[in-house]
Order: sequence, then C-alpha cells, then structure tokens
Amino acid sequence: MQTPVNPLKQALAQGRPQIGFWMAMANPISAEICAGAGFDWLLVDGEHSPQTLPLVLAQLQAIAAYPGCHAIVRVPSSDPVTIKTYLDLGAQSLLVPMVDTAEQAAAIVDAAHYPPQGSRGIGGARAARWGRYPRYIHEANDQIGLIVQIETMRALDNIEAIAAVQGIDALFIGPADLSASMGHVGQPAHPEVQQATLDAFRRIRAAGRAAGILTRDEEFARRAIEHGALIVGVGVDTLVLAAQTSALAARFATGD
Repeated sequence: MQTPVNPLKQALAQGRPQIGFWMAMANPISAEICAGAGFDWLLVDGEHSPQTLPLVLAQLQAIAAYPGCHAIVRVPSSDPVTIKTYLDLGAQSLLVPMVDTAEQAAAIVDAAHYPPQGSRGIGGARAARWGRYPRYIHEANDQIGLIVQIETMRALDNIEAIAAVQGIDALFIGPADLSASMGHVGQPAHPEVQQATLDAFRRIRAAGRAAGILTRDEEFARRAIEHGALIVGVGVDTLVLAAQTSALAARFATGD
C-alpha cells in the first residue's frame, strides 16, 4: 500500500482555503459526529484538553472513517519525543504551540522528519500501518504537515524568519495568547489584536507560507479568508455545546 497523500498539505500548496473545527472534548464519539459535519479538517487539541494517547488514537480512527475530513493534532509542546509519539500514532499534520523563533521552528522540523532531513526515530508504528505501508519511512517526510502557532509579540517580530524555515507549511495565529502578549488579556477581538493579525497574514503570505487562525467571530473569520488565510477554524466543540445547551435551557426556564 502507498503512503497516503496529506490532503491538507496538498490544498495549502494549491492555495485552497480549508475550514475546520476545534475539538477539546477528548472523545471519539464527538469526533465522529464532528467528522460528518462537512468541515475540511478537525483539530484534536492535545494542549488545552484532557487528552491521553489512547484517546487521541481513538479520535484519529473516528475521523479516518470520513475521507473528506483531515485530522490535525495539536501537540502539547514542541518536545521532540512528543512530536515523534504523535506522528507514530498516525497524525500527518501537527499544530505546534508557542513558536517564537526560527530556531524553535527548525528544531520542530528536525523532530518531525526522518533522516537525512531530520532526526525522527524509526519505528514500525501505526503511521506505517505496522509495515503495511512498506515505503513509509521513505515517503513520510513529503507528507508531514507542520503548522506553527504565532502567539506572542516576539513571534510576530520573527514571522519572516520563522516562515523562511524549510519544512514549515503554515503559520497559525493564536488570538487568545497574542492578545495577552499585547496587553489585552481576554480580548482576542480587540481592534489592535485584529489589525496585528491581518498584518501577520499579509507578511506570512509575502513569505510564501500559508496563514491560519481560530476565531469564533464569523465576521472576522470571513475577513481572515479575504485577507488570504487558508486554514480557518470557526468553532470549538466545548464552547458550541455550552452555548447551545445554555440557550436551550433558557428557552424553557420557569423562573423557579
């Protein structure tokens, strides 16, 4: 069997916007429900949710049943062992948080690629379907999608240098942490944050990389696409569930 092509990486190379949804519930049933919704991608959040490796694997398996939906996994850190482990689970695309410098980005590329391009350890794990993708170790490097998160003022200052690192496919703005770094804690929609984000999209595109963002503001999501963002997350499972259940309960509130 041939090593599967990474559809997200392919779409970005072709300049096609990819709309997705964030998953923090750490549950394969909710992952399966979301996978059938029609999004281009789902992100399994390993940084800010109670994930375990078996749960991540179960969600990857659930999403894989829906060929039109690609799984991205956000690793909890840029630790090389963590990156190797998540790739061995079968994740083709990784989102790595809190990348501030080109040196950090280069280390991530090294950890995610087999020699001679990198130093990823070789093992017959699920990614190679336990040897059933016989050329996996020769072909995987071309199919790994690496997205780094730009979440601080320092990272904004270093966008061009980070984007210049070969092997990085996209730079993804994190509005929540960026707003805190800019002195607007809890205000990701602050005009200064939004303006810095749109300017970052311009710089990322000029550097020849894809830009991305997660925002629950539908108007700003559309502005992001208009400004060239190609990876756009438009919702979070936990927040959608919280909002919808609260709204439903409120419509039936008795006042007692």
